[in-house]
Amino acid sequence: MAKAMYVVVIALCLGFVHQKANGAFMQKLSKKKLCADDECIYAISLGRAEDDYHAPDCRFVNIKKGELVYIYTKLVKEYDDAGEFWSGSIYSDQYRDQQGLVGYFPSSLVTELNVYKDELQELPTTVSAKNT
Repeated sequence: MAKAMYVVVIALCLGFVHQKANGAFMQKLSKKKLCADDECIYAISLGRAEDDYHAPDCRFVNIKKGELVYIYTKLVKEYDDAGEFWSGSIYSDQYRDQQGLVGYFPSSLVTELNVYKDELQELPTTVSAKNT
């Protein structure tokens, strides 16, 4: 009985170790981004959401109309028919004492209220200073 249990435990362990991960391929939104600094950690501006936005996948962030948004990056639009996206974090009652979730959203959704940095750096989206 103990030998059979041992074999079952080993088989289960091997099954967990050799599991295959399946994920969905997500197309890159842009090859370049605009940032306030070379690590994209300082806010470019503060804006207000003009409408609700429901994130289509994990790269994006949900936004409710009227919420304040700190904008950290602006993706460079590559094609005329492509959407323009910014990334930022939401500042609302839910995130009053902590940084909110960071994600992308359509730039047309947010009106900038205060611009903190006018001159922006253009950086590739595939490489960040901390990951090199």
